[in-house]
Amino acid sequence: MNYYFDALKKYAEFSGRAGRAEYWYFVLFNFIAAGVLSAVDAVIGTTGVLGGIYALGVLIPSLAILWRRLHDTGRSGAWVLILLVPLAGPIVLLVFLVQDTTKEDNQWGTITQGSHLIAA
Repeated sequence: MNYYFDALKKYAEFSGRAGRAEYWYFVLFNFIAAGVLSAVDAVIGTTGVLGGIYALGVLIPSLAILWRRLHDTGRSGAWVLILLVPLAGPIVLLVFLVQDTTKEDNQWGTITQGSHLIAA
């Protein structure tokens, strides 16, 4: 849960790196929150209003942690634009996102002990 709140604290921070666990825990908690809000929307009959508000609220933090995750794999965050390529783009991006952290420092940040990363 700390990963989720840490990502929200770095609301629009596109510099630095985000480890694999940090990114995927953020995605997991986003998925759970969206599911809960969808259920609440269904119960109270608001047809997606709460989920839509939540999605808008986490849009920038989601892009920022995705950008930092790409940095962690040694790639520019601009690789997110590969999503514009139909079918192959999301698959390529998913492959990048599941790859392990680069074990050496790179232009986007340094690695500290373990998987904890700090910005350059």
